[in-house]
Amino acid sequence: MSILQRALRVLPAGGFSLFLLAGLAQAGDLTVVVSGVTKAEGQVMVALFNDPTGFPRGKVLNGQMTPAKPGQVEVVFKDLAPGSYAVSAYQDLNGNQRLDANMVGMPTEPFGFSRDAKGQFGPPKFDDAVVKVGAEAQRIQFKLSGQ
Repeated sequence: MSILQRALRVLPAGGFSLFLLAGLAQAGDLTVVVSGVTKAEGQVMVALFNDPTGFPRGKVLNGQMTPAKPGQVEVVFKDLAPGSYAVSAYQDLNGNQRLDANMVGMPTEPFGFSRDAKGQFGPPKFDDAVVKVGAEAQRIQFKLSGQ
């Protein structure tokens, strides 16, 4: 078998491997800094969404929790495909792993959304909180409010 024939036989497998590596290289990390944490009490729960129909109460793409400490906390979502994402967070003061609310539905624990998005008569819309993630690492910050 000639050198050219061997090269052509190996090329498709090598080309496919390069295609896979190129796809992985395009994944980016999103660092989320949540500020406005006033108490070292409970956990700060951070949820990442990529579907407008599920935001902020539906299916979570990825979630993380970290111990609360006064000031700010930070979580990193690694290897995200390029696209549009929204983030919600709340401080779970009592450890029941849900955002507590009063009888009219107003949260009784600190909460916030990416881009410090606010809703009228309810949570913000996905488009108000959307963050574009590309191949480069990105860092966002927003503040908890309420309680």
